[in-house]
Amino acid sequence: MLWDPTQYLKFADHRLRPALDLLNSVNLNDPATIYDLGAGTGNVTELLASRWPNARIIGVDSSEEMLKEAAQKAANIEWEVGGIGNWQPNGRADLIFSNAALHWEPNHTKLFVRLMASLKPGGALAVQMPRNFDALSHTSISEAALSGPWRDKLEPLLRPAPVEPPPFYISTLSPLAESLDVWETEYQQILTGENPVKEWTKGTWLRPLLNALEEPHRSQFEATYAELVASHYPKQPDGSTIFPFKRLFIIATRA
Repeated sequence: MLWDPTQYLKFADHRLRPALDLLNSVNLNDPATIYDLGAGTGNVTELLASRWPNARIIGVDSSEEMLKEAAQKAANIEWEVGGIGNWQPNGRADLIFSNAALHWEPNHTKLFVRLMASLKPGGALAVQMPRNFDALSHTSISEAALSGPWRDKLEPLLRPAPVEPPPFYISTLSPLAESLDVWETEYQQILTGENPVKEWTKGTWLRPLLNALEEPHRSQFEATYAELVASHYPKQPDGSTIFPFKRLFIIATRA
């Protein structure tokens, strides 16, 4: 999937806050090797490097477009182009950090077991994933995809909710972890701009569907979705838009 760093970074402050909440909950004193899986444009990778300046920091992402943006920011971070689904570290890690990336990968049982096996004893897996897929912002994508002449093209691309409820991750990770912390937070995001919820999803979950279409269907599909989502998230009297967004957090320390 081709990513657009400019579109993604339109809401950089809101996208960064869960990463900060996750980072502030990691209790490691002096990790030697840290991987940031799904590093994207490198905003979070820079925070990891700032907190642990003596560590070797490697940012991994499948998007060359995103890593090209990231490489302009920090010369002391290593960048690797590669998918998370088949990623293996060169030696075990002290910390594997992943902010808003693992939900793109299937088979979370296999994935999380493999990531835990990639840690040193006492190392930590720290993960944040969106769990907002039953919200109208996301269900409206399916509604729009199935409502026009683009249906045959888009229907095969529709995915079920990719993130399981918290008990799934607790049962998967508990046998592998010395300690485990799992929690959810719903952020009441106050957005500005014209139809900001549409602009938000255009940078993430809507993007592969838009990429699959050519004009004029691409613009027509986007307009159909825009109308739907604007009706579900109306502007407040001050012109802002409230966009509640639920996120799942996991910190597992390997036994």
